Amino acid sequence: MGNKVKGIAEQLLIVANIFILFLLIFENRWVVPLWIQPIGRMHPLLLHFPIVLLLLALGMEVFRFKPENTANTFYEKFLSSFWLAGTFTAAITVVMGLFLAKEDGYAGNTLATHKWLGIGTLWTGTVIYFFRKAPWYTPTLARVGTASVAIALLVGGHYGATLTHGENFVSEPLTRSESVPLDKALVFDHVIQPILEQKCVSCHNPEKLKGELSLVNEAALLKGGKSGKLFVAGKPEISLLLQRIHLPNDDKKHMPPVGKAQLTDAEQLLLALWIKSNAVFNKKVIDLPARDSLRLVASNLFQTAETPEDKFDFGAADEETIKKLSNNDRTIAPLSLSSPALSVNLYNKAAYSPEKIQELSELKTQVVSLNLNKLPVKDGDLKAVTQFENLQKLDLNFTDITGKGLSELTGLKQLKSLNISGTKITLAELQASIGKLKSLKSLSVWNTGLTPTEIQQLQKTYKNVEFIAGFKDDGSNPIKLNTPQVKNSSMVFNQELSVKLYHPIRGVEIRYTTDGTAPDSLHSPLFTNQTVLKNSTKIRAKAFKKGWFGSDEVVFDFYKNTYQPDSISLLLPLNRVHQAAGAKSYFDGILGTFNANSPAWANNWTGVRNNDLAIYSEFKKPVLLSSVGLRIMEETETGIFPPESIEVWGGTSPTQLKLIGKLKPTMPTQVRTHSLLSVTCPVKPQNITYLKIVAKPLQKIPDWHGSKGRTALLLVDELLLN
Repeated sequence: MGNKVKGIAEQLLIVANIFILFLLIFENRWVVPLWIQPIGRMHPLLLHFPIVLLLLALGMEVFRFKPENTANTFYEKFLSSFWLAGTFTAAITVVMGLFLAKEDGYAGNTLATHKWLGIGTLWTGTVIYFFRKAPWYTPTLARVGTASVAIALLVGGHYGATLTHGENFVSEPLTRSESVPLDKALVFDHVIQPILEQKCVSCHNPEKLKGELSLVNEAALLKGGKSGKLFVAGKPEISLLLQRIHLPNDDKKHMPPVGKAQLTDAEQLLLALWIKSNAVFNKKVIDLPARDSLRLVASNLFQTAETPEDKFDFGAADEETIKKLSNNDRTIAPLSLSSPALSVNLYNKAAYSPEKIQELSELKTQVVSLNLNKLPVKDGDLKAVTQFENLQKLDLNFTDITGKGLSELTGLKQLKSLNISGTKITLAELQASIGKLKSLKSLSVWNTGLTPTEIQQLQKTYKNVEFIAGFKDDGSNPIKLNTPQVKNSSMVFNQELSVKLYHPIRGVEIRYTTDGTAPDSLHSPLFTNQTVLKNSTKIRAKAFKKGWFGSDEVVFDFYKNTYQPDSISLLLPLNRVHQAAGAKSYFDGILGTFNANSPAWANNWTGVRNNDLAIYSEFKKPVLLSSVGLRIMEETETGIFPPESIEVWGGTSPTQLKLIGKLKPTMPTQVRTHSLLSVTCPVKPQNITYLKIVAKPLQKIPDWHGSKGRTALLLVDELLLN
């Protein structure tokens, strides 16, 4: 590293440390603008660089005082460069982390510990770098300092992993308890909670509270998050949890997010059945009715007391053979820690071939469970499956087999559980084979060509087999549609807007009105994505489909803003909490929401309480102005009221502005439901070049309110000039 580059880097390192100190001192007085949030989100990407660089520098620092290294100029220069690069990238990473921590969902002791260990690593490393040539910097001090940095680095990394992946992420494989028997399994603890822990808790825990939602226990699930209750017991059709799971993968509200491990079809079914069964928390699986769908599906997850795993009479397979046959497309694992029996899972649809099954011939005695779920397995491939003489569980869900191929499986004398959901089978084909599977106890056939009547017929004929059919809507139990959704990137437009509404369920009709009446399924216009708005409009919409209950009504407010000023500024300061993006917020098309007390909420609203909201703007060319609107929040319960008055000043000279409009909005007379609305001040049409808007917060909250006499908070997120 050249001396000039090194000098610049050292100066930047000092500046970065001062900037970090500034951020910490004023931590509660700044928010992250939306355009900086992507920088904060690069924190997990960059942090690996300082970790590697600092660990190398630490290792070399320990041996720096050896005689052969003390006299080695290259060693010293190389080590110094490592220290500088490590501390400099650590400083950038800390800044990004402080930005990221301001986002919704990051809080708690884990975050605080991770933050201060990271900052401590940086500051200790910086001190060592700048003073490592001082006379008082002895070998003992070097060892103590490097050890301190190493410990802070490793422990801080552990807490960072906890924030990202959830508590106990590292030690979870060692502490994971063995599977419980069916007779002791609890519906929530052993069926539902493991799904949430594997797919959801990493983002929804007390230390990383995305959407203000925690999923770690019963109390947290019942509380819900900022979007409301997570589920309605007994009503999966209107439960937010299932709505988010079933959204298209490219929808930003789909859960789990793209890039995270997705829920399997079986896991989605278990969650739906659990909610449909009134979301029980304390019941055992076997306490559910014998024919209950949740019990039938959940029972497949547990070993039964009558067939313990220690009864296998064959020896364990050679460990080298298991290692040789395991790869990225195929996992082989013992059924339990002390069992010789093996469970095999095949993955990767693109890489599948029948040879992947045939290659397991060396383990044909030990394989008792084989999972081929969602692979392009065909009837001819099943012959290779019959080599597993002790196979007890076979998963062929959503494969390409047909009922004709089941005849190949009749030679599996130990087969107890067979899953063929999502396949093409007929009643006649199934009847031809099922009677020959003498050990069969469970058969999963949901989402196949079998009708409910045919499944009932099979159940009566084969009383020793549990037929798992899942939930099928026969039309006698219609469920409620979720509401339509808007696809437009912004609800604010300047000339005209083609409205885009959609529904995630196919075949749904969206009916709407714009005259303030409630939409119905017969008389209201059918939405066809050809609706074009030319003025601010409130659209009320509902979803309808034959065999379903219509959705709740949803209201979409679209706002027209004809003019965008060439410059805009604030004449008076904003409330410390509600800064948003400053004056730019009023014309960015980003509308605020009701998610109170979160950074995202504060970022989208500007607010004033102790002074007026005074906005000054200029147009390079005169515009014909006839109205000025403010989109505001009203939440009387928390002291957020409409403005007491709005004044509009305009003219063609900045020194000769005239009052061209004034409005005193109607005030609420009692506590009422919160709302987002626009208040519009009419202006006698005239050309203006300079515009000043003054909105005064309500100076005295009315006597009927608990905060009577105090000044109300005024929140504004968008200006509408027409």
